[in-house]
Amino acid sequence: MQAKRSFILLALSIILLAGAGYSLFRFFAADGGLSDKAFFYDLSEKRLFAAQRDLIPPIQGINDSTEDGVRAVVISTNGNTRDKSSWKIAYLERYSPELKREMEAARATGTSPQMGRSAAQAHRFVKRPEDADWTPMMSDEGQRIVSEFANAGPNGGAPAVCLP
Repeated sequence: MQAKRSFILLALSIILLAGAGYSLFRFFAADGGLSDKAFFYDLSEKRLFAAQRDLIPPIQGINDSTEDGVRAVVISTNGNTRDKSSWKIAYLERYSPELKREMEAARATGTSPQMGRSAAQAHRFVKRPEDADWTPMMSDEGQRIVSEFANAGPNGGAPAVCLP
């Protein structure tokens, strides 16, 4: 009787473990896992491109040595990140020259930037692709820009952030 009970518990444990493994596999296979790439946008070419996620914008664009590549947050308006026809640039982001220098120096030395987190927020700027001017991210308008993409898409579903 004890052996039968142990066998049932072992079989149940194996089934649960296999189910958890399958769920984990489906989760990572569905979105490709985390990408080491991010979207950037070349301001002079008005084109998206992919580059290393850890680059600090602005970076060199795709057409010349000018640092006119800024981070682009790309969303799928219907929530399906594989449907490229639903992709839209929600907003663009760049850092001030001071913050970029501090972040690059900190990365090179393996230390923290001298500028504190709250001060650094004043050195991040956002805009929509069609906007002429950059807005401080922490301003009311900046917060409106970074949050407006979260509204429901044309099909009523929530938009999803896309990765290259």
